[in-house]
Amino acid sequence: MAEDVDSYPDNSYQQIPARASRRKKPSNRPRIIVLWCSVLILIFGVTGLWLGAKAMTVRENLESASKLISTVKQEVATGDSERAGQTVESVRAKTSAARAAVEDPIWTLASTVPLLGANLGAITEVARSADDVATLGMQPLVRVYGSLHWESLLPSRVGTDLAPLESASSSVVSAARAVRLSENRLSKIDATGLVPQVAQPLTDVRNQLREVTSALEAAADVSQIAPDMLGAKGPRKYLLVIQNNSEARASGGIPGALAILAFDNGKLSLGTQSSAGEVGTMNPVLPVDPQQQQIYSARIGKYMQDVNLTPDFPTAATSAQSMWERKTGQHVDGVISVDPVLLSYILKATGPVAVNGPELAAVKALGMPTELTEGNVVPTLLNYVYSKIEQPKLQDVYFAGVAKEVFSALSEGKGEAKGILAGLTQGAEEGRLLVWSSTTTEQSVIAKYPVSGSISGPSVPPAQFGVYFNDGTGAKMDYYVKRTVQLVKECPADGYQQTKVRVSSTNTAPADAAVSLPVYVTGGGAFGVAPGTVQTNIVAYGPAQANVEFATVDGQKTPFAPYLHANRPVAVVAQQLAPGETKTLEFTFGKIAQHTEPDLAVTPTVQHVKDVILPTESATCDQGQ
Repeated sequence: MAEDVDSYPDNSYQQIPARASRRKKPSNRPRIIVLWCSVLILIFGVTGLWLGAKAMTVRENLESASKLISTVKQEVATGDSERAGQTVESVRAKTSAARAAVEDPIWTLASTVPLLGANLGAITEVARSADDVATLGMQPLVRVYGSLHWESLLPSRVGTDLAPLESASSSVVSAARAVRLSENRLSKIDATGLVPQVAQPLTDVRNQLREVTSALEAAADVSQIAPDMLGAKGPRKYLLVIQNNSEARASGGIPGALAILAFDNGKLSLGTQSSAGEVGTMNPVLPVDPQQQQIYSARIGKYMQDVNLTPDFPTAATSAQSMWERKTGQHVDGVISVDPVLLSYILKATGPVAVNGPELAAVKALGMPTELTEGNVVPTLLNYVYSKIEQPKLQDVYFAGVAKEVFSALSEGKGEAKGILAGLTQGAEEGRLLVWSSTTTEQSVIAKYPVSGSISGPSVPPAQFGVYFNDGTGAKMDYYVKRTVQLVKECPADGYQQTKVRVSSTNTAPADAAVSLPVYVTGGGAFGVAPGTVQTNIVAYGPAQANVEFATVDGQKTPFAPYLHANRPVAVVAQQLAPGETKTLEFTFGKIAQHTEPDLAVTPTVQHVKDVILPTESATCDQGQ
């Protein structure tokens, strides 16, 4: 026991100090955490600087490329294709550098980070799209432009080499497709969560690409159908209709002078000339669309003068083609319509033309101009010809002489090609140049554009309104009528949009028009309208599936005739104006389901379109509406 007692304290004594002498070693963990945090901060800092530098590279290069585009446009406009090509190469270098910056591995990795990634991804798509547009769009287009000789592209008496245009078609089509793909990619980006510095440039680029895409696709379509329509694969004949705006019809004016335009491998010639009156009455009457016959009567299938009571030019052109072929036995491949205002645009480019052929000897003695210019062609054809020439046959002779000389100037290559193309383009935009082809594939392309004159289909915006005028006087008094047309966006009702169509008309004829103007101009009361007074059937179209709620004249409700055409609501009001009188007619359309900006199409008249169509107004609505 003693041994055990002695040993216990000793053991205990030795154990206690041993425990007490154990000291905790300092931990390295905080130091490691600090170290890693420092490393991460450094990495993020360096990455941020790197991304910032790349973003700066992208911005600087894209801004420089954007500034160079205006230079390219100027060089192309002046015909300096060589310099334009060099400038495009500079643009391409800039967009390539921007693309390389966003395809950097660090940038690509950072694009996967939440919030930051969406912004970097948007910048990436903008840079890639810019490079695609420069490489696949601008470069081939400038090369194609340099290969085309614009002075020889227009049809002429000796013929035009259409081969360059045909060979250029594939490049233009490819460029349009590339730009369309870029525009589609950018349109899919959700900009709602992007920072303003990214969202605004994205919106700007989208808008620019949308315009470029539309222009390129139009050029691609033209390059595909124009050669054949100009006779590249065989002669083509078109019925040329000159609409007379002094007697209104929905698409412009009563068909007056007629002629055959022939194209053979780019060679232009004017063939048989005639008039709508000489075509005579169709018996039996041509079959027409029942909806349009209900609105415009069977006259659209009975008289050449009335085929365009309907604003739908494909319908009018089909009837005109059938009437011409029934009368003459001559097949035509399509119908082209122009008016005197368009002729003034052409004369601006060609310069004056002489109208002094031997067939005009009887007309010369009546004091008609023997030279037509940009300034006098409209009043001459729409007024002087009726005030100075009483015989309708001599009027037709004069019209035929004018058409012959103007198109002779075109076929002889008189004037600058670009100026003529600019005039034709302006005419098409204003509805003064209309084209219809009997070839289905060509017409399907034409139908995509306003030049088709369609009231439904791909060329018609979803929220389009239309206001069309048809003479009810049976005379040439529309030369004296001045009109304005305006859309007024009303406050929504029952969850639908409402729009008012306001049409103001003034008869500017002299107070004594009944005696001071020729009977052929006033109508002489032949159709129940007092001489000097103008009667017009005003036709208003709304967007598809909408309703015509009511109509007013000078604020007072007035009856109207409701119809339906191509699923669009139609309202017709007959209006009379005495000399000096002004009236304002308003149609209110409701139940409009379309939420896009409204568009307005109007019959082209003697007035410039910019003076007729006024800016859209918006009513002031309560916030709850």
